Amino acid sequence: MSEPQPACLSVGIVTPQTARFEETLPLRSGSRLDGYELVFETYGALNEARSNAVLVCHALSGSHHVAGRYADEDRDSGWWNNLVGPGKPLDTGKFFVIGVNNLGGCHGSTGPCSPNPATGRPWGANFPFVTVEDWVDAQARLADKLGIKSFAAVMGGSLGGMQALSWTLQYPDRVRHAAVIASAPKLTAQNIAFNEVARQAILTDPDFHGGHFYEHATLPERGLRLARMVGHITYLSDDAMGEKFGRNLRHGKAMYSYDVEFEIESYLQRQGEKFSRQFDANTYLLTTKALDYYDPALVHGGDLTAALGAARASFLVVAFTTDWRFSPDRSREIVYALTHNARNVTYAEIDCVAGHDSFLLDDPQYHAVLAAWFDRIEV
Repeated sequence: MSEPQPACLSVGIVTPQTARFEETLPLRSGSRLDGYELVFETYGALNEARSNAVLVCHALSGSHHVAGRYADEDRDSGWWNNLVGPGKPLDTGKFFVIGVNNLGGCHGSTGPCSPNPATGRPWGANFPFVTVEDWVDAQARLADKLGIKSFAAVMGGSLGGMQALSWTLQYPDRVRHAAVIASAPKLTAQNIAFNEVARQAILTDPDFHGGHFYEHATLPERGLRLARMVGHITYLSDDAMGEKFGRNLRHGKAMYSYDVEFEIESYLQRQGEKFSRQFDANTYLLTTKALDYYDPALVHGGDLTAALGAARASFLVVAFTTDWRFSPDRSREIVYALTHNARNVTYAEIDCVAGHDSFLLDDPQYHAVLAAWFDRIEV
């Protein structure tokens, strides 16, 4: 739980919690987990009717730490801290907000670096494949444990938006509103291609050891670094890169070498190095595969309108003009399918230069849209 704070400030110091589940969780791959843990954080207070809960689903490299800071930190470190808190668009004075580290993650929930009960050693590459639908099933069990029968809203950006969409299809009676931000109903072939290049960077790293690098006291840092660099290029728009880095040279002139010379090269190197020390390679592989596999229309012959017919929630769909990885066209596909099912849907296309990463930033128009939408939700 978070400590109370004045309006328009941080949620303050937060403490992660762990929920243990003994009941077997069947997975879409045909495998199962006979016991697992989910790490989560909560912000705000659950009302007496238990009707004000909002689930925030994280993207590829996100976690349960959505807002606030830990006791040993001087400032906020939550990845969506600009959005969640007292007086912010997702106001913790009104809503009880939950962030969960997805199953298969590397921030405390059961995943590849957790002990395999059968061997006592880390699961590594033997951890079963998990899908968006599996994550939603696990989150639903957490909601049961917390006594939450239905969510006022489920929301997320990018891969988190896919989870929010999937919630409305798997548990239509447990979601009253859903915010699907900078997301898509499925990946394009180009997106899958980018993910495969990133995976190959990891899989071919000599320090990967077939996914069992834990036992070799090493890390596939080179592979993870390259994977993150490839991914980060797709998160930014050409305009954002040009505005921030241009063709600026670190030394003011060309050195005619293969060392890092351009500022954009230096930036990508820093991002890759930081990520390679903080994220688990097997979790990265699992998560990108979950992205690739997600396609709710597949069982409906590719008909997204038929697939979204199960949804009962009211929707907010947000896209950003310079997001070329999850372009506005993909969001409009969702809007089209929902409107043709006579669902209540609001669509906002935000003019923002930052590309896919826009959903994480403090854009005034974007936050105004979210604030107005949440303000209309009755709890």
